[in-house]
Amino acid sequence: MALKKYRPTSPSRRFATVSSFEELTPGKKPEKSLVEAQKHRAGRSASGRISVRHRGGRHKRRYRVVDFRREKEGIPAKVAAIEYDPNRSANLALLHYADGEKRYILAPHGLRVGTSVMGGAEAEPLVGNCLPLSSIPLGMFVHNVEMVPGKGGQIARSAGNSVQLMSREGRFAHLKLPSGEIRMINVNCRATIGQVGNMDHSSISLGKAGRKRWLGIRPTVRGVAMNPVDHPMGGGEGRSSGGGHPVSPWSKLAKGGKTRARRKASDKRIVKRRS
Repeated sequence: MALKKYRPTSPSRRFATVSSFEELTPGKKPEKSLVEAQKHRAGRSASGRISVRHRGGRHKRRYRVVDFRREKEGIPAKVAAIEYDPNRSANLALLHYADGEKRYILAPHGLRVGTSVMGGAEAEPLVGNCLPLSSIPLGMFVHNVEMVPGKGGQIARSAGNSVQLMSREGRFAHLKLPSGEIRMINVNCRATIGQVGNMDHSSISLGKAGRKRWLGIRPTVRGVAMNPVDHPMGGGEGRSSGGGHPVSPWSKLAKGGKTRARRKASDKRIVKRRS
C-alpha cells in the first residue's frame, strides 16, 4: 500500500504521511456479526492503579473478531472485502465461506476481492491459503504461524511481516524469523501462505504529537528533566545526564538488560539466536 503526502499548509502537515488505503474496499463498513465492544482501560489495572504508564485518551474503537486458527478445512471461501482494522497494523480480509459463515482473516499482500482461499492439508500453497507446515514447500514465506497445534497463529501477524520455512527434520520445521532467529515449530502447526499486507505501515510519519494522542499514547517526560525528588536521574546544575547508568523511576536498570525470561520452556526450540 502506497503512502500519501499532503501539501505543507501547516507545520504538522509538512512531514505527515498517511496510508493511501487503495487496497481497501471503498465504502465497506465492518461486518456487524464480527464486531464486538471494546473498553479502553487507559493503562489501569482492575484496582484502578496505573500499571502501564503513558496510556489514555485514544479514539473509540470496536474490536473485529479475527480468525487466527483457520480450522475450517476443506471448505472454500471467497474474499468479499479488504477492510481497515484500528486495532492492528495489518488490514483484514472478509471471507464468505461456501457454507454461509463469515470470518475475518489477516489480509496478505496480493490478496484481491473475489479470490478463493481454502484451508487444510489438501489446499494448494497459494497466497491466503492455510496449510500445516508439513504440507508447505520449503523456502516459502508464511505468516500467522501457530506455535502450538490448534492454538491459533502467534508468529508474524503485523503489517509486512513473514517468516521463511527453511527445512523439516522429523516432527519439527525450522522457521527463520524476521529477526534472524531460527526456531523449531511442530510440523502440525498451521501457517498462512504469503506476507502480511500493508507493508508501508512502518514508513508512516505521524507529523504531529496529536496523532500520537489519537492512538492512546500520552507524553513521556525524561527523567533528567525532573527534580531529584521525582526521579533518580533528576536534578543537577544546568543540563546534566546524571553521570550514572539510565534507570527507571524506581531505580531499576533501564537499558541494555535482557528482557526474555530465563529458563523458558521454549528455549530448547531455538536453533539460532537472533543476530
